[in-house]
Amino acid sequence: MLKRAFAGGVLGNEQLTAAVGVVLVVLLAVEGATLLDLRSFLSVHAFVGMLLIPVVGLKLASAGWRMLRYYLASEEYVRRGPPHIALRAVVAPVLVASTVVLFGTGVLLLVLDRTQGTIVGLHKASFVVWVGAAAVHVLAHAIEVPRALARRVPGVLPRAVAATAAVLAGLTLAAVTLPAADHLQDRVTAHAGFDSS
Repeated sequence: MLKRAFAGGVLGNEQLTAAVGVVLVVLLAVEGATLLDLRSFLSVHAFVGMLLIPVVGLKLASAGWRMLRYYLASEEYVRRGPPHIALRAVVAPVLVASTVVLFGTGVLLLVLDRTQGTIVGLHKASFVVWVGAAAVHVLAHAIEVPRALARRVPGVLPRAVAATAAVLAGLTLAAVTLPAADHLQDRVTAHAGFDSS
């Protein structure tokens, strides 16, 4: 029974990666919308950014698992084949590195209560790199997502639980750090002269 629940292999991995990718696109769209008026929506930006961390972690883990299984010569992963060489050798490393820097600097800004300085510069620079790499990644895999989600693959429940748990962990993290995000918002608003106090 347990073996059946966790079955799915390479197709299950693709389905999990696709499902988490869809969740990420939605959350990243919300995060991107906050950039239209970051001074007003800084606390929302920080909240969604923290929510994204476990979801991004799950996406990196599922994609990393595929890579690991392929390079360890797991038969079904080798048969499925690797992603295109440009995606493997260029886009993926840039995307992973810029993701780590983007979220790492975002967390540092919240922890250190910063709204300007070197870390802000690194956060912005990593975002520019990340947007380019993420756009290529999404466009390269967009056509695969509906097929992966539509497949009937054993082990749907554990994958659904993993994706839901990542979102719930993100909501918890975002809620815990909301006071720090609100404090940053207050500082930015006061500095911009919108606050009379």
